[in-house]
Amino acid sequence: MKQKIISLLVAAAAAMTQTALACTGITLIAKDSAHILARTIEWGGSDLNSQYVVVPRGYTQQSYIPGGQDGMPFTAQYGYVGFAVEQKEFIAEGLNEAGLSAGLFYFPNYGKYETYKPAEKNRSIADLQLVPWILGQCATVDDVKKAIGNIHVIAIDPRASTVHWRFSDTSGRQIVLEIIDEKPVFYENTLGVLTNSPDFKWQLTNLNNYVNLYSGTAPAKELGTTRLQSFGAGSGFLGIPGDVTPPSRFVRAAFFQATAPRQDTAEETVLQCFQILNNFDIPTGIEFAAGQVPSDIPSATQWTSATDIKNRKIYYRTMHNSAIRCFDLTNIDFGRTRYQAVPLDTVKQQPITTIKIK
Repeated sequence: MKQKIISLLVAAAAAMTQTALACTGITLIAKDSAHILARTIEWGGSDLNSQYVVVPRGYTQQSYIPGGQDGMPFTAQYGYVGFAVEQKEFIAEGLNEAGLSAGLFYFPNYGKYETYKPAEKNRSIADLQLVPWILGQCATVDDVKKAIGNIHVIAIDPRASTVHWRFSDTSGRQIVLEIIDEKPVFYENTLGVLTNSPDFKWQLTNLNNYVNLYSGTAPAKELGTTRLQSFGAGSGFLGIPGDVTPPSRFVRAAFFQATAPRQDTAEETVLQCFQILNNFDIPTGIEFAAGQVPSDIPSATQWTSATDIKNRKIYYRTMHNSAIRCFDLTNIDFGRTRYQAVPLDTVKQQPITTIKIK
């Protein structure tokens, strides 16, 4: 029975990374200095059956390795709340009580992890379990960088895509981790945007192709004797890419984020993040050929989250319910609460309220 469960988990990890996946991350800063990290997670193949996971201090887990679950054991020094996909162990985004935010973004065809060595199994952790390990062990991005040097990040299944990660702490500092040619590479992410492939450095370079973009409306001009003028507002962004590929989403996210008016409070900024990320919802039909669209999900964007590091709050909404829900970590006693893994939606149906007129 144990081997059957492990096989199902390995299959889930591989399946999640063989079809088109997309994640878009942005960062906004409120006037009260709160840093808000927000992101989407997409999977067009089927419902990811996502869960929220509450992990108390002292809770012990063990990493999956190829063919088993006897990799590195790890015990949480910090309590945290995370959002898991497919399995409760696979946390894609989370926040711990020390104010460290961690999230994974798919990174196909560009990363390369270390080859798993059985002799190193007690220091080996599956890529999809790195987020919970970091959240349980680290309080700052410096802690993250030090911790990564002490372990081996591996794939559970060679068919699966690689991922890269975003980490941020209460100082507002944000880093990206990519494992390239079996070596960890860290980038300081002062821009605050992250999507998928290619690598983060390439994405920053690619922004130079859009140096002509600006907010507002382009002024009228004369082309010989012909007068040219904008059809409407926002023509300064003519030429911004509109497709859903990672490079195009990176460009849009960078410009939408940079031109967003700064809000007074953290909560206002959280709401602004959700509004901006509306632009990155991906309809399932765009990812599949005609007649092949899955019928069980309304969107490829399965959930969207926003993390308020300063106030220790993490928010989410889903493709089934656009109402924003919140966990306030300051109200959770991580020394006493129990481990919990609960579906993000208990009812998978968007609520509709009928307004009755008398």
